[in-house]
Amino acid sequence: MRILIFSTAYFPFIGGAEVAVDEITKRLTEYDFDLITAKIKPNLPSQESYNRVNIYRVGFGAKIDKFLLPILGLIKAIKLNKRRNYQIIWAIMASQAGVTASFFKIIYPNKKMILNIQEGDPESYLQRYVLGIKFLYKIFIRPWHILPFKKADYITAISDYLRKRAIRSGAKCPIKRVPNGVNLTKILDSDSLKLSESYCEKLKKKLKIKPEDKIVITTSRLVKKNGIEDLIKAISILPKDIKCLIAGDGPDRIKLENLAKQLKVEDRIFFLGQINHSEVFKYLKISDVFVRPSLSEGLGNSFLEAMAVGIPVIGTPVGGIPDFLKDGKTGFFCKVRDSFSIAEKIAKILKDEKLKNRLCENAKELVFKNYNWDNIAKQMDEIFRMLDVPSSYLPPL
Repeated sequence: MRILIFSTAYFPFIGGAEVAVDEITKRLTEYDFDLITAKIKPNLPSQESYNRVNIYRVGFGAKIDKFLLPILGLIKAIKLNKRRNYQIIWAIMASQAGVTASFFKIIYPNKKMILNIQEGDPESYLQRYVLGIKFLYKIFIRPWHILPFKKADYITAISDYLRKRAIRSGAKCPIKRVPNGVNLTKILDSDSLKLSESYCEKLKKKLKIKPEDKIVITTSRLVKKNGIEDLIKAISILPKDIKCLIAGDGPDRIKLENLAKQLKVEDRIFFLGQINHSEVFKYLKISDVFVRPSLSEGLGNSFLEAMAVGIPVIGTPVGGIPDFLKDGKTGFFCKVRDSFSIAEKIAKILKDEKLKNRLCENAKELVFKNYNWDNIAKQMDEIFRMLDVPSSYLPPL
């Protein structure tokens, strides 16, 4: 079976959606996968293969390529289809890629289209394209945003929250929750989980953290939706022996660094910047609690990775987080935009070792059972086979 994937971005740009495509396609060896994406950077090749995916980049190597994707991507898809005659279209998110796939579906209505919903930002975030003016959004943006929902033959959503969002966006086709997973093999084989106690002490010393200090960690892009501002305020409430590691970068970094200075906790907040994914586990290993007080969240893979490593997690009851975070069982909920609630839950975990261990055991069991990429790939295989078009559409041997 030949499947054409549309993704607004792809490797080397790495996000949850890109990782999901890579992990799934690596496991489904009976399929041929081609992928059309925006070039975005001038030094990227127009065509290359990465693992099991043939990548075709369109555009001029600039940010505007994302907005040109519905036109340039469609032209490329038509050309490829003449040679490849795809059976299935797989659109990654209801973004420019989803619009491109919808145009292709309109031209080739007999081909089956799967839409994968991964969005972590609320729909209102799209209003930024029209200066936040709702009236203009309804006229110029929303019709394109909901088009993929209406054209899809099948929708997969990574959380129940996004499944409901698809229904609100006008979807009439079957919708199934198929979450993103965690590379459990990579985590278990990671040298980061085999660190000796002396190495952990050295890493703490390098960060100028005392052996007896407690460490709160978040691995987050530094943007408003991840609630890092509220976490920093929570640290200012807690005792001075509680430190905080912030692994990630983003446009709000300077603002957050200034906030730490204003609250006089700059010596307790460690901005690590963008950390290589394989290195993140080292910092998780030396930490006592993972916190991300999100304002919105499609799913939250960072939570799942922390749970797989064996760290208790604290999050907000928003988006897809309630799918895996069961309050008092696999972690704790804190209130949204409430630094006192965050501080309270951190303190509760740190003072009760039995509670901490119970949370960790339950969380790890849930991740290994429900968020294994092998199982998720099998679910996608079943969907592809179910949607396979009649043999009359296949090219002659």
